[in-house]
Amino acid sequence: MRALVTGGTGFVGGHLAEALVRRGVQVTALVRSPGKASLLQQLKVRQISGDLHNHEALRAAVRDQEVVYHVAGLVAARDESEFLRANRDATANLLRAIADVAGPRPRFVLVSSMAAGGPAPRGKPLRGDEPASPVTQYGRSKLAGEAEVRAADLPWTIVRPPMVYGPRDAEVLKVFKLARAGFAAVFGDGSQELSAVYGPDLAEALVAAGTGARTEGRVYYACHPEIFRSVDLVHRIGIALGRRVRVVPLPDWVGRGALSVTGLAARLTGQATILTSDKANEFFQPAWIGDPGPFIEDTGWRPAHDLTSGLAATAEWYREQGWL
Repeated sequence: MRALVTGGTGFVGGHLAEALVRRGVQVTALVRSPGKASLLQQLKVRQISGDLHNHEALRAAVRDQEVVYHVAGLVAARDESEFLRANRDATANLLRAIADVAGPRPRFVLVSSMAAGGPAPRGKPLRGDEPASPVTQYGRSKLAGEAEVRAADLPWTIVRPPMVYGPRDAEVLKVFKLARAGFAAVFGDGSQELSAVYGPDLAEALVAAGTGARTEGRVYYACHPEIFRSVDLVHRIGIALGRRVRVVPLPDWVGRGALSVTGLAARLTGQATILTSDKANEFFQPAWIGDPGPFIEDTGWRPAHDLTSGLAATAEWYREQGWL
């Protein structure tokens, strides 16, 4: 099988490339920054230099592919137009390149986000067939990318991961570092319900999404079925580190105020940050939980790591690599 991976130099894309290579798949990666492609070089992945707005590079990358995994995306931007350019327009560019190239249409797997579907009611995980209700610029841009895929003339599958963590992840690492110091803040009172998926497990899910006979035209939440609270995440990271961690709750007004300050500081310096007042609309929701049941039923995929074992494996990797 031949497969294209966008975002192959990133956290999720790297794990996906590894999973595909293990299966003997001929993997091609669209690479914007060759300096970040050391893992792809080790895996002997074919690389096409360019980005998702370079139409010549896109046509070269999609030619003769059987599956296209669109993993690349932007999680921090300076404004909504920047999100839309990266998460909607870039997706449209990739689909246009596929349409421009002669030959059979490949399967198309879009790695979207739970943010596109919006928050869930407490205790009621989303399954993928509910009306979407994103609450942030990021979520709206990912949903706009999904709309491009739905309108395309090819077989598609959309996967909306929740929080993803594991080896090589730099985001949850921040919480690990705080926990190692003995404290970590949570937005609200710590009761927000969450779903999560271990990075290598998500990679296996994406492989299944691109090869399953029953996944075409479906939207899924690929995650472990376990539901936990934000305060539980902090405590279990502490367990993985062998540390007792003090949880510092941030009330709504404190959290929103702090995020307004960090967002303003980023704008004044021309930087992009995930910590903005808009993101507070996600941080203070009652639940971000998904039901992987439909995906498990259609593919047979099973996540190998619950939160406790996944965090333990992540902590071990961080230590081995000197990240902690």
